[in-house]
Amino acid sequence: MNINQYHTETISVRAGTQTTEFGENSEALFLNSSFRFASAAQAAARFSGAEHGNIYSRFTNPTVSMFQDKLAALEGAEQCVATSSGMSAILACVMGLCSTGDHIVASRSIFGTSVQLFSNILARWGLQVTFVSLTNPAEWQAALTPKTKLFFVETPSNPLTEVGDISVLAEIAHKGGAHLVVDNCFCTPAIQRPLALSADIIIHSATKYIDGQGRCLGGAVLGSKALMESLYGFLRTAGVTMSAFNAWVFLKGLETLHVRMEAHAKRALALATWLEAQPQVARVYYPGLTSHPQHTLAKQQQTSGGGIVSFEVKPKAGQSEQEAAWALIDATQLISITANLGDAKSTITHPATTTHSRVSAEARAEAGIKDNLVRIAVGLEHVDDLKADLALLTK
Repeated sequence: MNINQYHTETISVRAGTQTTEFGENSEALFLNSSFRFASAAQAAARFSGAEHGNIYSRFTNPTVSMFQDKLAALEGAEQCVATSSGMSAILACVMGLCSTGDHIVASRSIFGTSVQLFSNILARWGLQVTFVSLTNPAEWQAALTPKTKLFFVETPSNPLTEVGDISVLAEIAHKGGAHLVVDNCFCTPAIQRPLALSADIIIHSATKYIDGQGRCLGGAVLGSKALMESLYGFLRTAGVTMSAFNAWVFLKGLETLHVRMEAHAKRALALATWLEAQPQVARVYYPGLTSHPQHTLAKQQQTSGGGIVSFEVKPKAGQSEQEAAWALIDATQLISITANLGDAKSTITHPATTTHSRVSAEARAEAGIKDNLVRIAVGLEHVDDLKADLALLTK
């Protein structure tokens, strides 16, 4: 069966499945650490790579392979390498493709922990990183050096949902001999396919929308077989790989990915539209709104605005910006106060003191993350109930 002949919704359900002699219709969960060989010769052939097959679940497991194959089919990638978390996916990408003295150009508008990884950890090993504006291609061009190996972006960004022009950034990167890495966590392949827009590598935190119900940690890196070979070698040795159980959970999540992302986006657009009309809201950030600075670009790259809405709360008399944001968050009773996203349950957080708390105040200001900014990952509840839970904004 040529799975690529089908629509992506069908690929989500049918791709990657390997059936055992028992004929199961749902993917099997292989909870074992090692695999037996028919002979010493076969063991040698497996370890040398002369024969394809399972060896040890740190780097070969049938359930993990099924997840990798399904996600690769959805993204249109030649190969997927699954990791233990979204952050380990970023680490594997850099460790597999970069060396001491190499240079990365990254957007200022990336997850706070990603900033820490680049600036405080990888920098100790001699990696040079330059942060630039996601939405200004001229800054990416100016930052290129002969040692630049990677351009790294999140689009839409966390938490301001800025949208970068993937095709333009890919062209700049390729002319400079670099690869474009796109973190596709906010959109997933149900909404955006970066490889089709000339990106080279895709990063996922499977923890988020791929799971969809806040159960497991996992990540993935996707791209050509040539690029993924170096990453696979790092993971095989370092061991930051995905567990079989988590892969099995993510396989089930991928089956409903498209219907969930449609539902998230529908509710997020309705909530964002409502927020723009509220007297205590200074500004709303959501790509599906015509007021969003990159709305036109988002319509070109994405099939919807996604499920993340951020907004700035107007302080009342005597309140600081942070106090205004915290008062709103603490007044909610339905929405979960947590920094995670991609769950069926809506979540609310204050980025300046959670996801980006380890980023300096100067860097947050440069990235546009104010103390009155609130981020909501819109879940699957009825949108009227979400509005009622944010009633403080109407007063």
